[in-house]
Amino acid sequence: MNAFIKTMTEKAAVSPCVIGFPEAGNTDILKTAEQVVGMGIGTPLLMGNRDEIEKAARESGVNTQGFTYFDFTSEENRLGLAEEYTAKFDDFSAKAVARKSKSSLCCSLFLLKLGKCDCVAGGKDYSTGDVVFHAMSIVGLQEGVESASSLGIADFPDFEGPQGNMLAIADCAITAQPDSRDLAGIAISSADTVKTLLGWEPRVAMLAFSTCGSAEHETIDVIREAVAIVREKRPDIKCDGEFQLDSAIIPAVAAKKVPRESLVAGKANVLIFPNLHAGNIGVKLIQIFGRANAYGPVLQGFKLPVCDFSRSAPVDEMLGNVAMLVIRAAAARQA
Repeated sequence: MNAFIKTMTEKAAVSPCVIGFPEAGNTDILKTAEQVVGMGIGTPLLMGNRDEIEKAARESGVNTQGFTYFDFTSEENRLGLAEEYTAKFDDFSAKAVARKSKSSLCCSLFLLKLGKCDCVAGGKDYSTGDVVFHAMSIVGLQEGVESASSLGIADFPDFEGPQGNMLAIADCAITAQPDSRDLAGIAISSADTVKTLLGWEPRVAMLAFSTCGSAEHETIDVIREAVAIVREKRPDIKCDGEFQLDSAIIPAVAAKKVPRESLVAGKANVLIFPNLHAGNIGVKLIQIFGRANAYGPVLQGFKLPVCDFSRSAPVDEMLGNVAMLVIRAAAARQA
């Protein structure tokens, strides 16, 4: 276990949470749930028939002590869930809840909204699109956020900034072509995420191929509008742009290129890409050529904490994702 994941698990263990796991038939999920118990960061709530899950766990050498279960395959359980849900919420009919709860993912999200668990960790078998779609329809988005997004945390061996060799980057996985409101929401969500997870004072740079008007294009107008929206909605967040990457993170370059006072230029610790093309390419570049370690992705923007695993993620990485999810869930619970 590397130092970053160790730090996250230690922080998560301070305020353990109940974690809904919709993909209880997946061996890596079972192994992750076992580590969750072993590290003391939470109580796994596994979706499915207890006997079947425990049989699969035995076959995989997984100790199920500390696991809890909700059998979504039971019609009685689904009808009971529908009755309880519709007594509290009116966005779905009882019939719709009972029907949708045949999906372990939807069932776990209904339980999350009811407070039966504090967060949901999925995406090992379900696609990112499935996780995002159903989380948006059942849990919903935070106020002031127009779309879900993902944030990565990267450490760079040869970089030294305000947070040492670490930077946060978004959005790298969800929103293909964000408009100004989407970008503003991504910036707000990212600032809140790094503050909760890492205790940073967020300094959010909106990236572009222009710095403070050095070029003009309609896509740059979108970025400038996003900065204005963030400042209007969340004046507590230090957000500025548009900046080229070097102007955002290198003080000497910012001193030359940014012709005004800025609390962000040259010392940004959160970088917001203008679209998913830039975000995806940027992540690959830093991993391949920059030899950076990237942690996450942290799915953000929802009213309640939801995690989307990479399908290829090893168990240690999954544990880190769950630890970050638990930290956010504990903060939401205390808010």
